[in-house]
Amino acid sequence: MKNNVKIIRITQSITQQQLAKRVGVTRQTIGLIEKGEYNPSLQLCIAIAKELNKTLNDLFWEVK
Repeated sequence: MKNNVKIIRITQSITQQQLAKRVGVTRQTIGLIEKGEYNPSLQLCIAIAKELNKTLNDLFWEVK
């Protein structure tokens, strides 16, 4: 799964730690999501999208 989480997070001047705290995960989890090394649950994807004020389609897409 590919994502734009890091790009959007940085443009909004939010640190990994701040985003992690807001969605209830560790900073390491956010880092792994941004690198594409961790597939978050749908619930976590929605929480991240809400915090960044974006849609799921803005943030995540599947690569085939």
